[in-house]
Amino acid sequence: MAKLGFIGLGIMGTPMAGHLLAAGHALFVHTRSQVPQTLLAAGAQPCTNGADVARQADIVFTMVPDTPDVEKVLFAPGGVAEGLSAGKTVVDMSSIDPIATKDFARRIEALGCDYLDAPVSGGEVGAKAASLTIMVGGKQEVFDKVLPLFQLMGKNITLVGGNGDGQTCKVANQIIVALNIQAVAEALLFASKAGADPAKVRQALMGGFAASRILEVHGERMVKRTFQPGFRIELHQKDINLALSGARQLGLSLPNTAMVQQLFSACAANGMAALDHSALCRAVELMGHHTIAPDA
Repeated sequence: MAKLGFIGLGIMGTPMAGHLLAAGHALFVHTRSQVPQTLLAAGAQPCTNGADVARQADIVFTMVPDTPDVEKVLFAPGGVAEGLSAGKTVVDMSSIDPIATKDFARRIEALGCDYLDAPVSGGEVGAKAASLTIMVGGKQEVFDKVLPLFQLMGKNITLVGGNGDGQTCKVANQIIVALNIQAVAEALLFASKAGADPAKVRQALMGGFAASRILEVHGERMVKRTFQPGFRIELHQKDINLALSGARQLGLSLPNTAMVQQLFSACAANGMAALDHSALCRAVELMGHHTIAPDA
């Protein structure tokens, strides 16, 4: 049994932490709201702040929304760094800026500790099913040590490279996901406007070369109008901002990535920032003055 810490018990963090508990590990937790009762009932031990978590645990996982949140959790007064001692490990599973990640890793390693960046893909469904894709940056020996814990939360687990490379991989993932959501939205809108049943069109496409996880999961959301999050539009906006700012630094043009960000922005401007990112289809529907299916 390992002594583990988990900070950030939101939509994703709660089921991920639950899998660690279910495997019999001691789990010390902290979150900015109340610790979910399900975790307390399973034996999670609440802590007053990140430093308290780090004092109790040998490996500390963080799962918070954005780069400033990770910096605050790690380095603000009462943060994780304050409670670390040599030989411990910090694993950030948030999706944040790769450049900032490299700085965070250096600062944690200066304390005699190890650092992995390990963002995930798979959303709430993958978190609950312990089937997340986990993209890891860091040293091989640290990855090998944490791998059995990753395997409790995910299935496709890859050491991509050094610190920051896991986050770079996640940014690439978010580009692909966003553009696929846009493609599915436009295809189903076209089918619906032309008079075909979008549910039947989706069903047919699932058996062909256009089949994808996005068509399967988010295509169904678009047809059934179920946009409660999974993964909020405002969080995907944050990830696409990372892609576009990184592209500027690298001297790259990402034209379709820039365009899909405008569609997310149109959704946010219409009060939909907190909806699931599959609601990107609403921006396309607004422009076409037609909906894929009637709203519930």
